[in-house]
Amino acid sequence: MTEICALASGSNGNCYYIGNENSAILIDIGIYYKRLIERLNETGLDKNKIKAIFISHEHTDHIQGARVTSKKLGIPVFYTKKTYHKCYDKNKTDNFGIFEPGAPYILGKIKIHSFKKNHDAADPCSFRIEIDGKNIGVMTDIGKVDKTLQNEFSKCNAVFLEANYDEDMLQNGLYPYHLKQRVSSPKGHLSNHQAKELIEKFASYDLKILFFSHISAVNNTHQLVNETFETLSDKYKIILTSRQNASEVVKL
Repeated sequence: MTEICALASGSNGNCYYIGNENSAILIDIGIYYKRLIERLNETGLDKNKIKAIFISHEHTDHIQGARVTSKKLGIPVFYTKKTYHKCYDKNKTDNFGIFEPGAPYILGKIKIHSFKKNHDAADPCSFRIEIDGKNIGVMTDIGKVDKTLQNEFSKCNAVFLEANYDEDMLQNGLYPYHLKQRVSSPKGHLSNHQAKELIEKFASYDLKILFFSHISAVNNTHQLVNETFETLSDKYKIILTSRQNASEVVKL
């Protein structure tokens, strides 16, 4: 049985749990250790199952808990070489490993597939986690959909997929012009409608669960996300992630 959960998702911290009865990994650790433990306890997930953390890129909301969490749990943190060197020293762990995008990394019965994504970072990656015959995608912080993303998304049974912003809210909102350009650029984030187009064109028949993730607190609302994906709600289990709370734990 596979268990998946968004422990945190948003610009103030991101952390995604994927595991089975024996072991688990975290994708990103953008929350501090104390908050991580609180959310694991709230969801009934066991910290002792966590064997490693994989980092998608060096932005603070994805790595700020890395050093303490690695020490407290006695587990390695994996980065690409470029991401590791780009991190501030306070976010570099003593117990670390390097993974190469495109080369699967096997940790017990968990296979971690990493692949490059479009984002304004040194060497940003998305992930597809293969575990107990299921494929779980972690696909956030993406400026545009490319063929690699389309291909990896089409293999997923469940996915943490970015629905960061509503186009009208972003363009008519309070962000300064340069931030609006960054968010909507090919190295920024996916909008609600970009995410919907990806699903409609490339989802496989085996896709069952969508965790809409990294939802902006300024340029989006849960109501708008629900409205955008309402037509898909009969086909998929839809979960909206939060920056304040862990999501429900989904068992596959």
